[in-house]
Amino acid sequence: MAESAEDAEHAQHAEHAEHAQQAEQAENAEGTPEPPVRRGWSVPARVVLGAAAVLLPAATGLFLGAVFLHVAPANPLSREYREQLDGLIYPEFEQNWKLFAPNPLQQNVAVDARVRTVSADGDPVVHDWVGLTAQDIAAIRGNPAPSHADQNLLRRAWDFYDGSHSAQDESRTTERGRLAEEYLKRIAVQRIGRSVAGRPVVAVELRVTTATVAPPRWSGEAAPPEPTVRELPWWPVRDEDLRGLR
Repeated sequence: MAESAEDAEHAQHAEHAEHAQQAEQAENAEGTPEPPVRRGWSVPARVVLGAAAVLLPAATGLFLGAVFLHVAPANPLSREYREQLDGLIYPEFEQNWKLFAPNPLQQNVAVDARVRTVSADGDPVVHDWVGLTAQDIAAIRGNPAPSHADQNLLRRAWDFYDGSHSAQDESRTTERGRLAEEYLKRIAVQRIGRSVAGRPVVAVELRVTTATVAPPRWSGEAAPPEPTVRELPWWPVRDEDLRGLR
């Protein structure tokens, strides 16, 4: 009888311990977060990502290679593909230097523009000059990180035009002369706008003042010549010149 009572007591303790263990396991299970469900990419998405991973580095490498060939000294490869390189670089990515031989600027060039509109009576109205270079200088001065466009867009556009036109009569000297004119005209119209005083712009003219940088006094060099002013012809503004402009 004593052994039976002792066995029953052990069985009862074992049952209580089992219930306590099950309760503890249930409590731990409730407090443990479920593992996150991993989202899988669909087949089209993986194709697009794979293509982008291949095409973007390849396109970047080709562009950098083309720029390198453009600024590097002449070689058989650059001469063979000169037409394709020029088509990629000009006019937006034109360079003003050659690899290993930078050419520092020695002149200050100021580009101004004015436009012509038509009054309600049909008479032409010529508006005041607008300092395009002065706008760039105002945007750069005091700015610790000026934009590339403010520093170089207008300046390089003028260099492009100047290198493809005669300073005597503004005639084109290279086959890219017309492209240089259109590029410079669009920049001017972009700055001034489609209309002035509520009237649409019908023509634009540019004026360029070039002043040689004066040498330091201690150099003993002669004073620079007086600034030269160069006025370009009036260029008509057509609908295609306004396409894409703000």
